[in-house]
Amino acid sequence: MKKNITIILSALAILLLAISCSKENNGEADLTPKSITLTAATPIAIQSSNEFGIELFTKVTESENKNLMLSPLSASTALTMLLNGCGGDTYSQLQGTLKYPAEMSISEINEAYKSLVGQLLKVDPKVQLALANAIFYRNGFDVKQPFLATMSDDYKASVKGLDFGAPSALTTINKWASDNTKGKIPEVLKEISGDDVMFIMNALYFNGDWSYRFDKSMTQELPFHPDGGTTVNVPTMKGEVGSKLARDNGFRAIEMPYGQTNFTMVVIVPDESLNAFYPSFTYQVWDKLCSDLDALQEFGKTNVTMPKFKFSYDKYLNNQLKSMGMVDAFNPSADLSGISDSQIFVSYVKQNTFVDVDEDGTEAAAVTTIAIRESYPSQPDQFIIDKSFVFAIRERTTNTLLFIGQVLNPEMD
Repeated sequence: MKKNITIILSALAILLLAISCSKENNGEADLTPKSITLTAATPIAIQSSNEFGIELFTKVTESENKNLMLSPLSASTALTMLLNGCGGDTYSQLQGTLKYPAEMSISEINEAYKSLVGQLLKVDPKVQLALANAIFYRNGFDVKQPFLATMSDDYKASVKGLDFGAPSALTTINKWASDNTKGKIPEVLKEISGDDVMFIMNALYFNGDWSYRFDKSMTQELPFHPDGGTTVNVPTMKGEVGSKLARDNGFRAIEMPYGQTNFTMVVIVPDESLNAFYPSFTYQVWDKLCSDLDALQEFGKTNVTMPKFKFSYDKYLNNQLKSMGMVDAFNPSADLSGISDSQIFVSYVKQNTFVDVDEDGTEAAAVTTIAIRESYPSQPDQFIIDKSFVFAIRERTTNTLLFIGQVLNPEMD
């Protein structure tokens, strides 16, 4: 059964900007969030990323019975980088999967991304937020320079050719992931296939202290009730912390801020089980919840009881993305002509994540890896007869059976 650990939709996971204002915390440090000025297209891109993220999340929960976390921002960033190399139906399908409006051009999408990320990284000096992109390609593979230029200019991606046949290539890629997640995700690849020609990668790292910290002396073992499981005792934080509360049909929610309150964690506790809740959990429900929380002007004091938790998670997202409309990109006949004139396709999309929530705050990280593979002419099917068998001789047009027999051992008379 899915753990009733509640849905952890943090600022990292959904990248919700808490734009409501908060007054000074009873004479303590000013907790007013810094405002962000966006280009006209950026709010559309944010909505697209959030809508994509909620749908991806709910589809992943359909097949998982364990703790999980995804980063919609990391996934949408890596897939948008890929979008720059797509053409034809491959492009339109991926654009739809990412929820970008059909009339939104790729240049507008890229500009919106630059506008958002450029300000997010410096919006709150009390919160560490880092985002990095990379393109690793096989030495000798012909990559189109305009694609690499866009990756470098708009996405500030590190672009590097490697000898994929050497062990050092695997080390280099995994080290990049580790370095850009402060060591929280030390490995994203176990091997590089002989057909792999490129990896498109995004790394996202978040570390924020609660604006109102929990008192460590109050943490104790308390009962927790997993969906459909046996009650367990887990380390549980308690404290009077600044928060916003909301309730809607089927759930209650709390929002708790980090740093100067630009970034927040929203925790949703369903009235029933997670399985019963997810079918009704849509982007529209999430958006209304955010609006309700933003309408509350202050983070009022609430006695909060919440379990500490820490876990890592990884997931290949091919099936979920296909069900969301990204089909052709995974086919050997994919149109990735913006990347190379070679016939290439997406082998897999994988996300690795890490989260650690305690009395001081939250540390979270994600790496999204898109593997690009070269297509080759299909090989003839094989049919090996190396065990006892039945054989028959017939005339096809009339289906007249002439002979039928068995061979137990070809060496027998």
